[in-house]
Amino acid sequence: MNQEQAGQEVMRLADTWATAELQGDVAFLERTLADDFIGVGPLGFLLSKQEWLARLQSGDMKYTAHTLDEVRVRAYTETAILIGRLTQEAVYRGNPINAQMRTTLVFVQQHGHWQLAGLHLCNIGQPPPFARP
Repeated sequence: MNQEQAGQEVMRLADTWATAELQGDVAFLERTLADDFIGVGPLGFLLSKQEWLARLQSGDMKYTAHTLDEVRVRAYTETAILIGRLTQEAVYRGNPINAQMRTTLVFVQQHGHWQLAGLHLCNIGQPPPFARP
């Protein structure tokens, strides 16, 4: 598989991941997240695969929107890095967490299949006044 094909495959998988999060499809996420998956939340906290899945299994995290756009993928031999914008409307333990976040998804190819090994979320804001042109 060439880099372009790998990039397209990862983009499709990322879209399917976003839909699985929206729908609470824990079975899909269980298969797709690497065993050593680490998620970095928008405030810097870390979640293991088990902790990530538990948010949905418990019903603590409920999405009404979870979409990826502004996506760019860089594919390598057995790794692909996707950077995009994640827009979510969600409730966590009764608290709204609606946001637009920049996200980095790291995919690795293991046993002939792409898996999500890590993700990092950060809220999108404007540069501070001293950094603006």
